[in-house]
Formats: sequence, C-alpha cells, structure tokens
Amino acid sequence: MTKAEITPGICGFTATVDARMDGSHCTVRIQSECKAIQRLAAELGKVDPLREISHRGEGPLTLQLAAKYCNHAACPVATGIIKAIEVEAGLALPADVSIRLSKAEE
Repeated sequence: MTKAEITPGICGFTATVDARMDGSHCTVRIQSECKAIQRLAAELGKVDPLREISHRGEGPLTLQLAAKYCNHAACPVATGIIKAIEVEAGLALPADVSIRLSKAEE
C-alpha cells in the first residue's frame, strides 16, 4: 500500500490517500475534511493506473473529478492522489514533491 499525506495550503484541509493495487487496477481511499474532496473520493474508487498518469485519451479520472467537484483549480490534492497511484503501481519511485511559495519584493 502507498500512503500520501497532502497539505494543500491555506485552507488547512489535509488529505490522506491510501492506494492499493488490486490486480491491474488501483483502489484509492481518501480522507479529508474538505467537502469537495469527499465528493471526489466517493466517486473515484478503483482506477486504471496507466490512465491516471497520462493525458492521452480521456485523461485521468482523478483530474476529471477534481474539475467536477473542486472549485479551486490550484488545489494540489488531485496531483497527490495521482502520485500515490503512480507509486503504488510501480510506475514511479516514492519521493516527496513540494511547491514553495513566497512574495518577492519588487
């Protein structure tokens, strides 16, 4: 099983993702206090990892559901879900990702 803990920023709605391979598909369980992410999680369930890591064809179901339920386009939770799926499927090594933001003086 692969676990991801995603701290999306100022909203404070941390998401925990558990991804587990089940044959050729990956079962995803997500916990978050964010209502939008809860709706995404309720619909996501089991996914094809190869679909999730590619923009070809229909593209990732995770991103489709994020667009459907999450009003905040910059929310990194969907990307974190896809990263967990990618690692669990053996398509990437586990490594932390980050975005550091700051306001620069002009």
